[in-house]
Amino acid sequence: MRLAELSRESGVSTATIKYYLREGLLAPGHQINATTAEYDEGHLRRLRLVRALIQVGKVPVANAREVLRHVDDESLGRTIRLGAALWALPQAPDPDEEDPVTVTATAEVDRLLRMLGWNSAREIGSLSPVHRSLVALVATLLRLGYPCDAELMAPYAELMRQAAVRDLDRLETCASDREKVELAVSSAVLFEPVLRALHRLAQEEESARRYGIE
Repeated sequence: MRLAELSRESGVSTATIKYYLREGLLAPGHQINATTAEYDEGHLRRLRLVRALIQVGKVPVANAREVLRHVDDESLGRTIRLGAALWALPQAPDPDEEDPVTVTATAEVDRLLRMLGWNSAREIGSLSPVHRSLVALVATLLRLGYPCDAELMAPYAELMRQAAVRDLDRLETCASDREKVELAVSSAVLFEPVLRALHRLAQEEESARRYGIE
């Protein structure tokens, strides 16, 4: 397809597509002549992913470029490739390692992972920006006086494990590892807000069931 058709199929303006091409977020098309290039379904799929990251998820271009670099890195094993792409997404600020509350939060997160038997997460530990984000969030809650220990988090973590099983089951329907990583990244940006909204709706429903709507 030509650029105009790619724009029509994707819903992304030609000017924005040209910007993505300049920034290296989208691979060049097959050059037909000095002024014309053709694009295929791979470009359309990638363009939808870029749009999800930048236009919908508000991911900065630099982060998006890093995410896509890992998506395309076929030298990585499936787990590392998936993890690296997700780690490149924007994360919460790192915890203050010198703060005593951070030390307590780190211990609670480690205790939680031991309770759950999540050995890979424990081994990776603070190398993971997701692990660091969890520690920072737990520390913030503790600092504000809210209880947030391993026992409190464990049932929620189990629900998230079940969600992860469903996520990976969906990934297994993809034809290639690249498509698996693309779907995982898209889900992280687009579907996690759906889960958050469902959680809040469930809270509203349970509140109405228990206390009425008056």
